[in-house]
Amino acid sequence: IAKLLVDLSKSQDHEIGDGTTGIVVMAGSMLEQALTLIEKGIHPLRIATGYERACEVAVKRVQEIAKTVDIMADDKAALRKAATTALGSKVVSSRKDQLAGISVEAVVSVADLDRRDVNFDLIKVEGKVGGKLEDSALIRGIVVDKDFSHPQMPKIVKDARMAILTCPFEPPKPKTKHKLDIRSAEDYKKLYENEQQYFRTQIKALKDCGANLVICQWGFDDEANHLLYQNKLPAVRWVGGVELELIAIATGGRIVPRFEELTPEKLGKAGTVKELTFGTTKEQMLVIEDCANSKAVTVVVRGGNQMVVDEAKRCLHDANCCVRNLIRDPRVVPGGGASEMAASLSIVAAADTEQTIDQYSMRAFATALDVIPMALAENSGLSAIGEMAAMKAKQQSTQNPWHGVDCMQTGITDMWEQSVYEACASKCNQLRLATQVVKMILKIDDVITSADVIDQ
Repeated sequence: IAKLLVDLSKSQDHEIGDGTTGIVVMAGSMLEQALTLIEKGIHPLRIATGYERACEVAVKRVQEIAKTVDIMADDKAALRKAATTALGSKVVSSRKDQLAGISVEAVVSVADLDRRDVNFDLIKVEGKVGGKLEDSALIRGIVVDKDFSHPQMPKIVKDARMAILTCPFEPPKPKTKHKLDIRSAEDYKKLYENEQQYFRTQIKALKDCGANLVICQWGFDDEANHLLYQNKLPAVRWVGGVELELIAIATGGRIVPRFEELTPEKLGKAGTVKELTFGTTKEQMLVIEDCANSKAVTVVVRGGNQMVVDEAKRCLHDANCCVRNLIRDPRVVPGGGASEMAASLSIVAAADTEQTIDQYSMRAFATALDVIPMALAENSGLSAIGEMAAMKAKQQSTQNPWHGVDCMQTGITDMWEQSVYEACASKCNQLRLATQVVKMILKIDDVITSADVIDQ
């Protein structure tokens, strides 16, 4: 059963990307309520049908209270607020405004607003230990964790035309073992001349096709490095295969396996390629900006240790998903437990008009939903039950479903004014998925474990 709950959280993460904790809490409290009903003698299947009906009422109510926002109005304010809400409960909440800004910029720059879709493959999140969380930044281009192969090569290449190579930059090695005897200086000179000739042809091929930057998957020795430097060809070596493909896609270049195949058409183009130095440790990274045909962006996340960086990466993923959901469906519902309480009140109202035995399970569903506002109040250091009762009373008296738990103790309970809200799709998905899993678990009659068999 624990495994089912983990899978439930995973499917919410896969589908929506945010709200994974809430869905598990919801499912857990529904099961808890179901247990008390079973003890009263109500059959599990009746509970399941009651839950199903209650879920429909809840989803309908959540969709009713949703407000449609204009996501592009005044500098994408709605998207920023939603991303800030998603980051508010995470470890990085101290820097939520800055990270929300980064996440909104990243998603909007790769979003296809006509099709209302976002391709997450174009957002690359690079983590770098060292520095502060505030140093995290959005770079409009691709970041490669490498530096130029020669320290004296120029640090910035403007209007770059790059040759992307997967062939080693060295003379070919014979496959068989052989021994070469050099008796005189002339022989040595001939050998040296031959080797130089290889390098010259290779560099000539690069020069002829008009490249002014070489990106190579393999290494090259000092000889080649020196020649490249003399010919004013900045080069990067040991670039990984995945990064190479990303660079090729973004710059519109082709990956070239042999020097003979280099042509001007196969070169990738970018506005600038520059080397950035991070922190005091002189860690270098290459940034490829203004790529020819792609909107790829990279978020560089900094942090004091690996754990902070990983955590920040995960939180950014959640915020990105939240922004994407709003681009897909611009309806928002209140956070702060307000939408759960509104749904809970409408279920209780529906249960009162229900004549069958389902009314009990519907009320239980409503009680289960109250767990979320209670948990929020408790985490904010308020008295859980008192705060929730006050909010419910306020929602009923004012008929405004946007009143929620005032976690920040600002004195305002209206979540719209506090700008705490999340995507409507996320909340509806949470309710539906949690109900389905609980129904599934209720249909399990008995669990036979191997330990029971051994005892018998």
